[in-house]
Amino acid sequence: MKSPVKHSPIDDDNDLLVAVANSNSMALEALYLKYHVRLAHFVARVTPRYENIEEIINDTFMAVWKSATDFRKTSQVSTWIFGIAYRTALNSLRRQRHHSDVRSLDDYPEQTVDPVHATEVRDWLTHGLNRLPPEQRLTLELTYLMGYSVEEIAAISNSPVGTVKARMFRARERLREYLPALAGA
Repeated sequence: MKSPVKHSPIDDDNDLLVAVANSNSMALEALYLKYHVRLAHFVARVTPRYENIEEIINDTFMAVWKSATDFRKTSQVSTWIFGIAYRTALNSLRRQRHHSDVRSLDDYPEQTVDPVHATEVRDWLTHGLNRLPPEQRLTLELTYLMGYSVEEIAAISNSPVGTVKARMFRARERLREYLPALAGA
């Protein structure tokens, strides 16, 4: 027997967004609960600080609340929301770069790594990804970790498909340079 789960009377993303556009705060809460975990995983790849992750997610849903009436249904609601989160995360990174107290991962002492091979590879790849410019890193994250297509990433990042492909190409090239160096080769 399944335990009762709190559901919104509206489950479809498009219907929820229409309700949000009509100032239905319960619909916004339903969208927030539906997307929070996925957005947190996505944003955590940009910034490791919990406070920043929550701020970006909250800013994303504030933008959803304010601009729900502007949604044109040319993409999926999820693509639209991730696009807002993508731009919000990039803006957050740019703001952080201007603060002198913000440090990069390279500024922290190297931590001991669990001897399990899979963990080592994941850490190694994470260090390589963290050296990429944000647009390139997020493009790879959206592709390989979240499963979005090039067209969906173009919609999320509000960029032409050719730009997304170029970012992927340049990111892969840079990783080919960075990863052997990080491995000590």
